[in-house]
Amino acid sequence: MKPVDFDLHQPETVDAALTLLARHGDDAKVLAGGQSLVPLLNFRLARPDHVIDIGRLAALGELRRTPAGFVVGAMVCQSRAAGSAEVAAHCPLLAAALPHIAHPPIRARGTICGSLAHADPAAELPAVAVALDVTFVAVSTRGRRELPAHGFFQTYLTTALRADELLSEVCFPAVPPGTGAAFYEVSRRRGDFAMAGAAAQVTLEDGAIADARICLSGVAGVPFRCTGSEQALLGSRAGAGPLRLAADAALDVLDPPGDLHATASYRKHVAGVLLRRAVAEAYGNALGSAAR
Repeated sequence: MKPVDFDLHQPETVDAALTLLARHGDDAKVLAGGQSLVPLLNFRLARPDHVIDIGRLAALGELRRTPAGFVVGAMVCQSRAAGSAEVAAHCPLLAAALPHIAHPPIRARGTICGSLAHADPAAELPAVAVALDVTFVAVSTRGRRELPAHGFFQTYLTTALRADELLSEVCFPAVPPGTGAAFYEVSRRRGDFAMAGAAAQVTLEDGAIADARICLSGVAGVPFRCTGSEQALLGSRAGAGPLRLAADAALDVLDPPGDLHATASYRKHVAGVLLRRAVAEAYGNALGSAAR
């Protein structure tokens, strides 16, 4: 299929893009890398009257480290961040998740902010964002708004962004020394959206877990933060007992949907296995980080 007819706008400045959004917001879609939007257009699941292409906005292409962490602009593609040694060193969970996204040609075009704004709960980056408590920066002609991760994803493919707002950047917090991360997922074919995924990051003090961040993907309408699992791991060294308690804490409250790809019970079982594996690997990576 092909998209319905729409007017394509290619603004040269951020202000021009925001003016277009203010004028057409309810009837417009923002195009960055196009790896989420274009399929929706082709299947006519999205039918905007206006498409605003922000590809010419160099101001949104910043990937920079700050004392507080990393700032990722709206036009930073996934492959660029995946190839950054600074991202690997200072934002290890993002670095761990990026190689799981689709295939290299997709990552070469797809943007980090675009995936987050698309808000597919089976995608990798929303789970990373929720686990790390990132800050979303939305801009419009009315000004700038900072949105916390815990309220950004509202339901399936729906965020707290307003119709006239552009997600201009996402701020990932800096990690302290002794931090390790891992990302695991299971899909029917490499590159497919996962039936379930697990993002885990831990920070150690004297070999014990002082901070844990765990989020599951593909198991609910929004990324599923496992706060009970995080609490169960504090003070432990990620042995078999604490890992089992952490998985049980998540599974006790998890009620995933079933679909043609996996039954609810299978998806729940897989989520528990992935959680244990991700935490165990994150702990090992944290030990290696602390030793350097």
